[in-house]
Amino acid sequence: MSKMPSMPSVKATAVTAPPVWAILERKVMEVMEQGAHIQTRKYAERSGAWTWYDDMDDYYERTHNWALLYAMGGGESLLDMAHKHWNATTRLFDDRNHDRGKGVKYMHGTTEMAFRHNNHNEYFGLANPGDAEWHHMGEGNLAFYGFGVGDPTVSENVRRSRRFAAMFIGEDPEAPNYDPKHRVIRSPMNSSQGPWHSAELNEVKTYLHGGNGAAPNWSPKSMGVRSSLYPIVKEPEMGWWNNPARAAEIIKVFNHVVLNCDIPHNMGATGLVTNAYLYTHDDKYKKWVLEYVEAWMDRIKKNKGIIPDNVGPTGKPGEHREGVWWGSMYGYNSYVGWSHVFHGMGVGFETALMLTGDMGYTEMLRSQVKMLLENSFKDPDGQLLVPSRAGPEGWLKVKGEWDNTGPTDMRLYELAHLYHATQSKEDYQIITHIRDNDRRRDWNKSLITAPRAEWDTEYSRFQFYDGKNPSWPENALSVNYQWAVEMHQRMANDARTVDQIIKDNLEPRNAVYTKILTQIMFGAPHTLYHGGLLRATVRYYHTDPVVGDRPGLPADVAALVDKLGPDVVGVHLVNLSRHHTRKVVIQSGAFGEHTLTDVRTQTKDGVQSTPVNGKYFQVELAPSTSIRVEAGLKRFANKPSYAFPWHGERIPVPFQ
Repeated sequence: MSKMPSMPSVKATAVTAPPVWAILERKVMEVMEQGAHIQTRKYAERSGAWTWYDDMDDYYERTHNWALLYAMGGGESLLDMAHKHWNATTRLFDDRNHDRGKGVKYMHGTTEMAFRHNNHNEYFGLANPGDAEWHHMGEGNLAFYGFGVGDPTVSENVRRSRRFAAMFIGEDPEAPNYDPKHRVIRSPMNSSQGPWHSAELNEVKTYLHGGNGAAPNWSPKSMGVRSSLYPIVKEPEMGWWNNPARAAEIIKVFNHVVLNCDIPHNMGATGLVTNAYLYTHDDKYKKWVLEYVEAWMDRIKKNKGIIPDNVGPTGKPGEHREGVWWGSMYGYNSYVGWSHVFHGMGVGFETALMLTGDMGYTEMLRSQVKMLLENSFKDPDGQLLVPSRAGPEGWLKVKGEWDNTGPTDMRLYELAHLYHATQSKEDYQIITHIRDNDRRRDWNKSLITAPRAEWDTEYSRFQFYDGKNPSWPENALSVNYQWAVEMHQRMANDARTVDQIIKDNLEPRNAVYTKILTQIMFGAPHTLYHGGLLRATVRYYHTDPVVGDRPGLPADVAALVDKLGPDVVGVHLVNLSRHHTRKVVIQSGAFGEHTLTDVRTQTKDGVQSTPVNGKYFQVELAPSTSIRVEAGLKRFANKPSYAFPWHGERIPVPFQ
């Protein structure tokens, strides 16, 4: 029996031929769901443990978006399989499930390997410190965040959300990651066992010189591979590790300068803490997120408008580097340049904005984009470039001597999130300035170039909403369908035995790709992959005749968000069924964070406006009908929550 509350409703009665995008949307969902079943059946034990050897975050990533596909309208089994694999991974890597610290044995051909027990209290520990930073923890957390989107009433996930958040807000004595006095997370590596402050020889070699520690492959001079010691040690000489006294000196400096500081990428923790808030509405989580994000905004001011990539134990930029604001772990001087810094700022501003509705938090990211553009220049072909790295001479406008990294185009990835949040003229003009000076890229072309942290899909999406790419929905979904079918067929035709799969030890690809569906159905850029929470202008619910109330579109219904503005969203809904009436509940935002003022539909007598003044309205679609609605929006006007429409203000959790 449905518990859906009463709400304003509109009806679709006009019978229409379905548009191509609607047919493709449902086909894409169908093929990916089938692929998920093949992936589970062929590449995992019945318990959910993948037959493959790698780090823990990569295990979690195999199903990072299966709960999301369920919440879009995929089958019930998707959410069940997502839970099964998450729990199996957590058990496999748990330090309590290992034989006296020796690890779980895994046979790769004739080689016996042992999983590193990098899971303590069900969260990332320090057995593998390279996983305990917010590039990898952020990736690994996405599957966990998806459970709140799919079903927020699962008791153990609510308890986990509190326990995980406690590790970063200063409540867990076993994980003293946060210093509330100075508002710093105490290391670039921070975990369920606290911060990492004591690296060993091979680890230091890896972070300074690349390779795997045993065989360094770069000579960084002042430029670190993942981090540098500048200016304390300006040019660490190759071979220092062969001199015990020098090795001890370098390790001591590394632990003091690199591991005893806070970095912007740690703002990924705001996603984990906000996740607990979305379940509980406990104000302590909101307070911590705002406190930590504002600390970084203060550091920008103290550092002359540039967010430093390192602050010391008291929060001072460059505190252990003689005032040098660059050079830390995955910072401006590393091979990733400003990339990871921007990841952290993206998650930080989105969580703070969602929790408060205060657009002032967006200035943190915007100010840094503008700072890079102020240091931009053009190559001989007229391509606008921004520096990707900084060093002793300032922003580097040439390629590095040792790794060939250099200036790059200003990517749209984080900017798409900024503009989606604000819909402001200023952010629009920043993007169009970049577009107008881009000589390399066709912004109308729909691409899938990576299955996980996809950056290239945002360009064609921006063009659609800017009125310059009207065929984007069909083109993007066609590309998505091609990818999904190829992945499905590759797995279906894989004739290897389990023993052969284990021997090959190849990472099983994820059959589910939700980025384009998020863009089209929810009217938003996809989640920031390294720790962000779901973005959506709208999302959907319905009452299934078998399972009852649930998230997602009903069977045979497709949705396209075809208009975005500061105070409006347009949605086109299509019922592909020729026999069944479907009802769809439309919610404002990913977590009900906006208010819908009214819903407008076109009738033969003109535009009909229905007051809403809430988070939800319902659309009833007769067989073979479609309807286009426009809804007024008051953005970020409500407390965000994982609660579904029938939950009211409190999520019902059986076991507290």
